[in-house]
Amino acid sequence: MRIVFWNIRAGGGARVDGLARQLGRWAPDVVALCEFRATPPSCELARALAAFGLAHQCTTADRADPSANRLLLAARWPLRRLRSRAEPAEPGRWLLAAIDAPRPLMLGAVHVPNRVTGRKDAFYAGVLGLLRRWRRGPALLLGDTNSGLPGIDEEAPAFGPREAAWLETLGRLGWLDAFRLLRGPARAYTWYSPNKGNGFRIDQAFLNQELVSRLRDVRYAWGSRARPRAATLSDHAALLLDLRG
Repeated sequence: MRIVFWNIRAGGGARVDGLARQLGRWAPDVVALCEFRATPPSCELARALAAFGLAHQCTTADRADPSANRLLLAARWPLRRLRSRAEPAEPGRWLLAAIDAPRPLMLGAVHVPNRVTGRKDAFYAGVLGLLRRWRRGPALLLGDTNSGLPGIDEEAPAFGPREAAWLETLGRLGWLDAFRLLRGPARAYTWYSPNKGNGFRIDQAFLNQELVSRLRDVRYAWGSRARPRAATLSDHAALLLDLRG
């Protein structure tokens, strides 16, 4: 099973044809998109995913606020959105679904707010509150976390003790960073500052203990026009995660 997460930047815009072609080349079974919108380009991309066989979809996009950045899940198998009173309260930035694959799993997609919004710590707390009580079996949490470990996920200082504490708490709760599980301390950057060009790894996937044994591979890819710091399909690298079964 291949799962792709990608922050497509501002709804995709004129890049949706290229985004769709690239997603098709990766041949995913499940796709999670960040900065998906209720705009014509994003809707066109959703239709393209359906044409690839990912016809089961749910989204937090809001037709009343079509330009707001939201989330989309699309899968080859039926999926069912799940809600919990413990989940983050941030509208549109959290999407949890049960995916009825041959080996079912839960998938949570996130777009963590930036520190400057003042809402990051509340979002952190909501995620941890839900995961502490997790009893729903194999699960994957992935998305644009706007977070990383100081000194390893950054080319220049950006992450502080609160980012480190959140990621370390995820680990203590048994939610393990897929990239670090397979790549150890290797450096990889998924977004580059437009001002100074420094790289940061802020697109991540965390598996709970019931899913870790199925992890086969994880990598980052920049798309068909690909190379970091150049004109790519998005300002974020995509995360490709392969599970056994």
